[in-house]
Order: sequence, then structure tokens, then C-alpha cells
Amino acid sequence: MKKKLLMFGSYVLVAALATMITLTMVGMNPPSKLDQLEALIGECFIGEADSQTMEDAAAAAMVKATGDRWSYYISAKDYDAHREQEENAYVGVGITIVQQEDDSGFLIATVIDGGPAKEAGIAVNDLLIGVEDQDVRGMTTDQVGQLVKGKEGTKVSLTVLRKGENLTLSVERRRIEQPVAEGELLDEGVGLVRIYNFDARCAQESIASIEKLRSEGAKKLIFDVRDNPGGFASELVELLDYLLPEGDLFRSVSFDGKEQVDTSDASFLDMPMAVLVNGNTYSAAEFFAAALMEYEAAVVVGEPTVGKGYYQQTIPLGDGSAVALSTGKYYTPKGNSLADKGITPSVRVDVDEETASAIYYGTIQPGDDPQIQAAIKALK
Repeated sequence: MKKKLLMFGSYVLVAALATMITLTMVGMNPPSKLDQLEALIGECFIGEADSQTMEDAAAAAMVKATGDRWSYYISAKDYDAHREQEENAYVGVGITIVQQEDDSGFLIATVIDGGPAKEAGIAVNDLLIGVEDQDVRGMTTDQVGQLVKGKEGTKVSLTVLRKGENLTLSVERRRIEQPVAEGELLDEGVGLVRIYNFDARCAQESIASIEKLRSEGAKKLIFDVRDNPGGFASELVELLDYLLPEGDLFRSVSFDGKEQVDTSDASFLDMPMAVLVNGNTYSAAEFFAAALMEYEAAVVVGEPTVGKGYYQQTIPLGDGSAVALSTGKYYTPKGNSLADKGITPSVRVDVDEETASAIYYGTIQPGDDPQIQAAIKALK
């Protein structure tokens, strides 16, 4: 009897010890490799290292290591700018600049109508050479942008070179809504609708541009989505619903297997249409062209598109940063994926580097644009 009691007691002791070891291991939560590295650098590194910079770099590298070119990390300092971009709005002065190769300054390529820069007297083709008494020649575009940025309602002084004369002008910083879509009536009743992205207000401004062109006598339409990086699926679907007849528009399958199909109603725009695309047309922009092509509603003109088949969700992280992570796939109305394939235009028109740059910066006239002219010809 004594032996049995001793054996039972030993079993209890072993079980208790095993439980203590398990609980200790669970409670320890050994640090991750990244935590260990950060601690080692903080304790042993002979130089100076900023922990936030290291964490941002590690987070960006972790997302990049997925091998997905469409997912990316957004640091806390860049997150506000990212959200501004999605809203097609920012606090600034209303200009775009192009760095000159000889470091002579920054050419002012566009000045937004009704914006503070235009009101202050800044003009297209002025050469920006100073911000707040700082000579910006030799700086990067990002560095100049940081100098110009500031709180809404404050002022910034800009020095420009115009016809050999230096002019210093005080410009108020304001919230500026960037145009998302603009229309232009060309000859022979052709309406040109430039769509810059599919972020906030895209459908609203695109439809308004179309209706205005129709009221001015447009009988045919060309949609220009060259260099368009895409945007929100909701904006894409709303615009396609306006253009296309009843049927499926957009299919998506999320990471957990859930499928969603957006459809169009019976009303549609019955006009001859063409879409301009190039190698910088991707995401919602190339899907826009693909949907019009599959419905045989438009002829696609230009150069092959990128080939993007995943959609991203922007997920905020605890420190104010975020990750834009690919969380699903999307498919054309006929169920085709564009991933790594893109769209091959029905009418292929390649352009040289100089022409491509002029198209990107909007400095080429429609009459000199070979892709616009090819689209006009195709519509005939």
C-alpha cells in the first residue's frame, strides 16, 4: 500500500512540474527575431540608429518579401499624404513642378484654375527657384514639396524666374480639390474625357464631363486613361453602370473565398466610344478598358497595359502607419483575370519617349497626339 501511495505521489509531482514548465514557457513569450535585433542594435551598436526608422524599414521589407508588387507599407509620416491622394485633395498652393535636368530650377507645368497660386500671379512656364528665401536649385522635387507644404490658411513665399526677372510672390496654402476628370470637345463632334484616376469623385466628375460634352454636340467619345493608376472599385462600378447595359460588371473574390458580383441596370450610353491606354494604365483603369472591350462598347487604342489582377485594402496599424495589402482577386465581366496579362489594344499605337513624356505632363495638343488621332480614325 505504501508503494502505491509513493508511486501516485511521484506521478502528481511530475504532473505538477510539467504544468509549471508549460505555464512558464507560455508566460515567457520569447521575443521575435525583429525584437531581438532591435534590442541588440540599441544595446551594442557603436553608432546611432533611430528605432522608428528601423521599424519602418523592417515593415516595408516584410511586405515586400511577400513577393506581391501591389502590396506596400505606408509609414505614419506618409499616411496623411496617402489619404489626401485617395481624396483627390490636398493642402497646398495648386501647382505641379518638373525638375530641370540642368538644376536651373523647377518648371511650373500646371497651375490649377481658381487656386491660390494662380490668384497670386504664378503662371505656367515660370521657373521656381526659391521657397521661403531658400534657393531650391539642386534640391529634389520631394524636398521642394516639403518646403511648400504647411497648414491650411498660412502663407508661403515663392520666387520664380520669368523672362529673366526674379519675382517673389506670397501664396496662401488652401485645401485644393484636384480635378479627377475633364472634358474637351474636339473636331467632328468627338468628345475627349480625360480620367486621371478612379479615386474620390471619379464617377461624378466623369459623368458630368460626358453630359457637358453631349450638350455641346459630342456624338462620339474618347476616354483617356493613359497613365491612370486606378483607384476605388466603387467609383469604377458607378461609371461602368452609367455606360454599359444590363449585366455583370465586376467580379471579386476575397482571401477567404467570398465572391461578390456588381451588376449594371438596363440603361446605358448609346454612343460610339474608344479608350486610350498605355503601359502605365493599371488597376481600375485597365479594368475599365477591359469591361468596355468585352461589352463591345468601345475600341481600345494605344499600348498594352500592365496586368494587375489583385485589389488592395488599406489597413491602419497601431502607430499611425498602415499597410495596403492585396486581399483579393478581381475579374472582368466575362470572368477573365488581367493578372500578368493586361490588355492588348485592338488598335496598337506605340509612341517614343518624348511623346510619352508630353502625354504624361499634358503638354501635347490632341492634334499632335498620335494615339488620339488613331482613336478618332477608329471611331470613323
